[in-house]
Amino acid sequence: MQRRTAIGWIGGFALPAVGNTFAQVSDLNEAINKAGRQRMLSQRVAKAYLAAGQGVATSRAQEILGASMALFERQLAELKAFAPHPDIRVTYSQLEMAWGDYRTVLVGQAPKRDGVPVLLELDAKVLALANQGTVQLERVSGKPLGKLVNIAGRQRMLSQRVAKFYLALAWKAPVPNAQTELDKARGEFVAALDVLANAPETTIQIRQEIDLTRTQWVFYEAALAQRGADTTTERSANVFLSSENILSAMDKITNLYASVEV
Repeated sequence: MQRRTAIGWIGGFALPAVGNTFAQVSDLNEAINKAGRQRMLSQRVAKAYLAAGQGVATSRAQEILGASMALFERQLAELKAFAPHPDIRVTYSQLEMAWGDYRTVLVGQAPKRDGVPVLLELDAKVLALANQGTVQLERVSGKPLGKLVNIAGRQRMLSQRVAKFYLALAWKAPVPNAQTELDKARGEFVAALDVLANAPETTIQIRQEIDLTRTQWVFYEAALAQRGADTTTERSANVFLSSENILSAMDKITNLYASVEV
């Protein structure tokens, strides 16, 4: 694939416009939820970028890339406006700058295998700052429920992080620690499901959703196990789509925690 200018690198796909208007964040649980979603989006856009670069679920990858970038920018504006303390505002100003660097790579050139290390270095900076903001907001909350919103929201990120590293491996990108990071994310995801299921604040409805997520995770693990010398585009697409199913399940669970009345 040859270098192209700005947004035209994947089939002329245009990113959705993001205006200057934004919704207000109503409370801390919602803020923690959205802050945590920023972590997920940092990994999801990388996943979609890697998928598009190697022709995996190309149309869906393009759609996800554009929608995720637009959502990240919209939520960033909301969180900056909500930030209840100066140190949190500083975090989101730093995140805005890191996102700008990341975004330049995402829209500025066609995906190239040897460019993957730079991409992952930038997404790591965005992820770290997004996590910092989430933890700061959780501390302001100071309640067990806020911690559960954070943990559940982090599961969304892990679902995308696993797929990102799988796709980097499938593309044979020069990322030496990819398998280690993939395995680490898988282990953290499974362990956190147990934490959520055993929390006293977890409602019957949420436990039912966690059980459904465990079932979805079995399919995801089966897709992940297919990587090897004979990895095919179809197998990578199975991982890509399975990660979206897990993301959807965990987003529902996170929203349920965020709406629990205490």
